[in-house]
Amino acid sequence: MENLSIYRKRLLYQSQHRGMREMDLLLGEFGKNALSMDRTDLEAFEFLLSFPDQTLYALFFNNGPVPSGASETLVNKLQNFKKTL
Repeated sequence: MENLSIYRKRLLYQSQHRGMREMDLLLGEFGKNALSMDRTDLEAFEFLLSFPDQTLYALFFNNGPVPSGASETLVNKLQNFKKTL
């Protein structure tokens, strides 16, 4: 099992270096604020990061469907966070 501190840093890096600028900003800023999440929430975040940028862009900017298996709670947190940017 990966050290929790290293796990958080890896997810932060992955959230900030997506490839699509809009997703870098949204997920990267959320990732900075989410560094205090527990392992279960971090795993949900990691799963969400596994989806392509186009899928996540459609979800967060075009009200697309929540990807199968993604945490709706986390998606709602990200939707609310987006409103603060």
